[in-house]
Amino acid sequence: MVDERRRPRLQDVGDEPDYRFTLANERTFLAWIRTALSLLAGGVAVVQFLPDLGPRSVRLLLGFVLVAISALLAGAAYRRWFRVERAMRLGQALPGTPMPLMLSLGVAAVIVVSVVLMAVG
Repeated sequence: MVDERRRPRLQDVGDEPDYRFTLANERTFLAWIRTALSLLAGGVAVVQFLPDLGPRSVRLLLGFVLVAISALLAGAAYRRWFRVERAMRLGQALPGTPMPLMLSLGVAAVIVVSVVLMAVG
């Protein structure tokens, strides 16, 4: 028995796009995932390997912010990949994304706090 309310699989939506576009979309997804992993590594490094950066509570906060940005970015990367793939299959315009702005603002905030901590310490 087929559940009619179930969302169709992505492969069943629209037409198969040119494989080059699908692979480019996948490469973009993987680039966002690599960025998320780098932020995760940076968050761990701030907490574990930079004792001179400031009080432990501030390092924990900076590390947590980096890890949180990493988690949000990883989740948003999949959502973006899915939306772009669906748009290509349906012949629609590619959807916009706030990811670059959010990532830039988050990393800029961490940089500003880090510079202040280095200047004070």
